Amino acid sequence: MFCYLIYNFRLLIFKQITKSQNHKITKSQIPKSQNHKSQISKSTNLKINKSLMPIIAPSLLAANFLKLQEDCNMLNESEADWFHLDVMDGRFVPNISFGLPVIEQVCKATDKTCDVHLMIVEPEKYAGAFKNAGADILTVHIEACTHLHRNIEQIKSLGMKAGVALNPHTPVNLLSEILHDIDLVLIMSVNPGFGGQKFIPNTLNKIRTLRKMINDKGLQVHIEIDGGVTIDNAPSIIRAGADVLVAGNTVFKSPDPKATIAQLKALH
Repeated sequence: MFCYLIYNFRLLIFKQITKSQNHKITKSQIPKSQNHKSQISKSTNLKINKSLMPIIAPSLLAANFLKLQEDCNMLNESEADWFHLDVMDGRFVPNISFGLPVIEQVCKATDKTCDVHLMIVEPEKYAGAFKNAGADILTVHIEACTHLHRNIEQIKSLGMKAGVALNPHTPVNLLSEILHDIDLVLIMSVNPGFGGQKFIPNTLNKIRTLRKMINDKGLQVHIEIDGGVTIDNAPSIIRAGADVLVAGNTVFKSPDPKATIAQLKALH
């Protein structure tokens, strides 16, 4: 009788263990929580859907630096998707903007995606520092990178999305061997270095060519336009194939920046 009870007790324990193992949830079964940063983040796969409204990335280069906290608060309350941060070194471009200390504070002031555009030479020396400062996207210029693929791999290994920027004179077909490795192409629609310049019309042809390249390869790559974007020319830019609009003076010089951002966001 005693042996019979021991046998039944062991059988009961075995059944409980088996039941527990059958109901164990693995990491792969747990749904990933959505990142609260908008549309692109360190952990988000890019999905380009042309039925969506454009991504609006106001450039803080045009902000009031005496009231930078107020401008950050305004962007946080607006329909802006990204904070666009232009870094200039006075060597690659004929101007100096802001650096790591400012970017670190701006990144702390928002939950939105921080899109850092490096207009500097030797960007590989600073990629880790910009990651530590809070950058979600790091874009380097093809003209400043002798070993572009190495730069892209470095950025991605640090956990950031990787972008490549092109100056107005640089043809988009130079990206053909790197396009599948990047998340974003930034087309300069003005000569880099200064805000408030007029949009270069030939940029529309570059956008169309690049969009065809991306679609033909079946890739999910953002096309970001930086320079001279206005309410008037934004529809043509979007129709050409761009889906990220950087707007500096158009937003920050507006009497109602939040309303202007909403106008840009509503364009198709």
